[in-house]
Order: sequence, then structure tokens, then C-alpha cells
Amino acid sequence: MFGLSIRSPPKIPEVHIPEEPILQLASGLRVEINRGFSSLREIASGRDLKKFLTAIAGLWFVSILGGWFNFLTLAYIALVLLFTVPLAYDKFEDKVDPLGEKAMIEIKKQYAVLDEKVLSKIPLGPLKNKKKD
Repeated sequence: MFGLSIRSPPKIPEVHIPEEPILQLASGLRVEINRGFSSLREIASGRDLKKFLTAIAGLWFVSILGGWFNFLTLAYIALVLLFTVPLAYDKFEDKVDPLGEKAMIEIKKQYAVLDEKVLSKIPLGPLKNKKKD
């Protein structure tokens, strides 16, 4: 009528996801989730005081950041950092590594002082003498 011709619909290829890579991904994810649960159980039990205090400090830091920004802003900042920090580290690795080593030495010194003056004086109670069943 207006010069329109009827064309056949385009051929869309069939898409199949192979089973083996999905099973490998699920298996690897299961292992990592179980490792995370194990770490959380270890932190919650209070057996490793250093890990417990690290978790408390990390959550405290995240709560402070959460008070300053909303979730979308934090997610955007995290995404930008995830893409830029590895590239910057690759470019300036020779300058960053010595600074990181100096920082770790200083952190270990400060932790030793904290352990000597505060943490060693905290009674651990019956948890230290319990046997694993």
C-alpha cells in the first residue's frame, strides 16, 4: 500500500549457559561464605582479642562514615576507590611499599603499647580455659 514490504523476523540465536562454570562458581562461593561464617564465629567468641578489636574498630569507623554520608554516596565512593586504587598502586608501587612497611612497624609498636598497658589487664575469664568439643 505505502511501499512497505513484509520482512521475516530477525533470527535470534539461542543462548545456553553451560552448567560446569556455574557449578564451579557456586562451589567457590560456598567455600568463601563458609570461611566468612567461620571468621565471624571466631570474632564473636572473643578468643582472638586482636581480631575482635579490629572488628569493633572497623564497625565503629563504618558507623561514623554512615553518619556523614548516605548509602548511595558511600557506594559511589567505594566503587570509585575500587577502580582507582589498584591502578594507582600499580603505578606507584615502588613508593607506596616503603611507606606501608613504615606504617606497619608503627602500628605494631602502638599495638604492643596498647597490649602492655590495657589489653593484658583485661581478665578473659573462663573462656580461655575452655576446650573445644
